[in-house]
Amino acid sequence: MKKFQDLFAYQKAFALAMEIFKVSKTFPKEETYSLTDQIRRSSRSVAINIAESYAKRRYQKHFISKLTDSDAENLETQGWLEFSHACGYIKQEGYDELMEKSREVGKLLHFMMNNPDKFGSK
Repeated sequence: MKKFQDLFAYQKAFALAMEIFKVSKTFPKEETYSLTDQIRRSSRSVAINIAESYAKRRYQKHFISKLTDSDAENLETQGWLEFSHACGYIKQEGYDELMEKSREVGKLLHFMMNNPDKFGSK
């Protein structure tokens, strides 16, 4: 593995952020500076924190710390998805699919945190 883009967790998080971006394009204009910006920011931050963790992989505590940040952003994204669904902006099927993908990212993050040595962390 030579670059953070090769990490499966990064690929899944990036793909999820892009799906959320596409879905959030349909949100009402009055949500632009609240829900829409927040869900886009948090979902993108999941992937970016994974990238940053990879840069800090030589230092196990820093590596795990950045992955913990990513996990927190992932949970925030789930919260915004719940609001989006409750407000009627995402239908049940789309909500279930996005939440499942987010939970999968969470599982990958937890695997990385529990096995830092597999990712070049000492």
